[in-house]
Amino acid sequence: MTAKSIGRLVTSAAEIGAARWNALANPGGLAEPHPFTTFEFFHALEASGSATARTGWQPCHLLLDAPPGLRSLESELQPPPPPSGGGPLGLMPLYLKSHSYGEYVFDHAWADALERAGGDYYPKLQCAVPFTPVTGPRLLAADDDMRTTLLKTAAGTVQQLKASSLHITFPTEEEWKLAGQAGYLLRTGQQFHWENRGYQSFDQFLGELSSSRRKNLRKERASVREAGIEFDWLTGSDITEAHWDRFFDFYMDTGGRKWGTPYLTREFFSRLGASLGQQTLLIMARRGREYIAGALNLFGDGVLFGRNWGTNEYVPFLHFETCYYQAIDFAIARGLKRVEAGAQGEHKLLRGYMPVPTYSAHIIAHPGLARAVDQFLAAEREAVQENLADLAAHGPFRKA
Repeated sequence: MTAKSIGRLVTSAAEIGAARWNALANPGGLAEPHPFTTFEFFHALEASGSATARTGWQPCHLLLDAPPGLRSLESELQPPPPPSGGGPLGLMPLYLKSHSYGEYVFDHAWADALERAGGDYYPKLQCAVPFTPVTGPRLLAADDDMRTTLLKTAAGTVQQLKASSLHITFPTEEEWKLAGQAGYLLRTGQQFHWENRGYQSFDQFLGELSSSRRKNLRKERASVREAGIEFDWLTGSDITEAHWDRFFDFYMDTGGRKWGTPYLTREFFSRLGASLGQQTLLIMARRGREYIAGALNLFGDGVLFGRNWGTNEYVPFLHFETCYYQAIDFAIARGLKRVEAGAQGEHKLLRGYMPVPTYSAHIIAHPGLARAVDQFLAAEREAVQENLADLAAHGPFRKA
């Protein structure tokens, strides 16, 4: 850490406040910033009881301030110094975790290996947006020097908090490279994103697909229409508490069958709508006046991010239409550059969503485990790169 900053761990986003948080998360003052870096999203998660110590996500955000004099990082969590200290220089959203759920970058094998050797893998430190496998800034600072300071300061907290490790999940590629230079272990993964190539309509997008893929997508969309399903796009004040009630029912029903215990509380959705509603898109599927399914999306920085979906009725291809095709329609209508449809899912490839790399960076305190993980990650990165190339070669677009 340089003499230009002090680091302090903060127990909640609320203690930092919207003005200080968003000054670092959105320095350009974008009207629609990346939604998952905003104070409003983190505060909704924490204040609603979705991401708290009780759920295994204890907030301990790393804040770098410009103080009147240099002080060392204290290991106990405490509120930040007042704004008169010179203002924030950097922020890393950070959580002390007692499990590995809700992260989408899997380290369960690492935990098992350390515990079989007699060590404790939990607690661990996680730099992440809880329950959100979306790439975006994790080192909220104005320049690479301060981002490097965040990386080094965060690595130092592992020992001070008696954690086993630190994991930065879904950072940008630039941040990932900085982490590698700072001594972090580097990991890659993959997702599937749809790119808007200046399309004016869904049919224009279909025209770039191979004949068989084009026919398949048209068949799937027609099947949903023939089932009498229509869609409402709801944003901002159009989203009422009744909409959230219905969507939450879908989320709990589908999430309960898929994950066992869904992560998000009902209060989270109300807080999201109240504070970030203008960047929220709720796609609701209805038959007549009755809603039967819904998908939650957020948008900003030119991208539509698909997050959660649910339904209380099986309709063939309804998931694809609600989560993928309606999202493409919205992106084209809004002139957005990309749709990111969440984690995993090679079935997305056949529907125009192409493979892209994702990134994570890791500090592991135990030397033996760190060496073993480093060797594993080297082989895994090579395998991921080969898989990305193979998937891209089998994409649905017409060959030149």
